Amino acid sequence: MKRVAMLAAASAFSALSLAALTACGSGTESDGTTGEPRPSATETKPPTPAERLHGLMVTSADVDGYRVEPHSDAYRFAKSPEDVTLDKQVCAPLAHAVNQLPLGDPQAHLVRVLSKDAGAHTYVTLATYTAGGAGTAMDDLKKAVASCGDGFTAKASGGTSTYDSVTAEKVAPAGDDSLGFTTTMTFRGASHTHHTQVVRSGDVIGVYFAVDGRAIAETRPSDAKLPVTVVKAQNAKLK
Repeated sequence: MKRVAMLAAASAFSALSLAALTACGSGTESDGTTGEPRPSATETKPPTPAERLHGLMVTSADVDGYRVEPHSDAYRFAKSPEDVTLDKQVCAPLAHAVNQLPLGDPQAHLVRVLSKDAGAHTYVTLATYTAGGAGTAMDDLKKAVASCGDGFTAKASGGTSTYDSVTAEKVAPAGDDSLGFTTTMTFRGASHTHHTQVVRSGDVIGVYFAVDGRAIAETRPSDAKLPVTVVKAQNAKLK
């Protein structure tokens, strides 16, 4: 029950390659009658965007000691980006990133929650895009970080979240593009600092967000850091 309470408190404000064809030939063969080629029995369909993300998502086998679980609908701030309203629309990408919603206009997205102890949780959100979509989403996020330093307020079915500040944060280069930022907020009189890192690799974006649910539930200040092990493992799968 403690773990459920901590997740609830936190949410209150908050490439698979294509399968190879046969080693020889073009993947087609004659049907023996018309001379027209017919598909080889070994041909397989490429994965859907959703299937591809499942293959790219970090698992417990990639991060020893961590539980990797789906993000429960019960703890979502909003079901979709369209459900979020803001006092400053330019800050929308920030609100989406810290609330496990996809950036921009993705083909598909997938969220997992990683935890190793009773307090800290790391959320990983992966999304895949059509050509150019991932780059546009990253550009919009960078603009939001630069424009929303004095904070913003987001509202959705999960409540109202007021962020006091947004600050760019230096992170290790990863993928084709990457950036980091921190957000601060006050909840029941306690100050909380959250760290977010975003990585683009080709047409896939990964968003990593850390929160200390125990501190929030116990009304203690927190400064949850992203686990290096998790970040490195997920970045490696996006290459």
